[in-house]
Amino acid sequence: MDAVFRALADPIRRRLLDRLQARNGQALRELCAGLTISRQGVSKHLALLQAANLITVHWEGREKLHSLNPVPIQQIADRWIGKFDRPRLRALADLKEQLEGKRE
Repeated sequence: MDAVFRALADPIRRRLLDRLQARNGQALRELCAGLTISRQGVSKHLALLQAANLITVHWEGREKLHSLNPVPIQQIADRWIGKFDRPRLRALADLKEQLEGKRE
């Protein structure tokens, strides 16, 4: 999970993830459009995102396409955010059961 947090700490990497969230399966040339860093810089950021398992790559002919992998982000949400909601959700479920007469 440390690699995921390190990858998400950089604004350029977050911007790349936003672009992939909007449209998966983009090539390097598409992801470079509008960025102020070199293709090599974008490639390094993509390599870090791939190492953190935040993106996957597959080849279509000679083109390497990048796609978002949302699983690590969901794992962070489950671990760091989800557990804080459990007591409130349990209280709401108990209230619902009580109001509907399912409890004694």
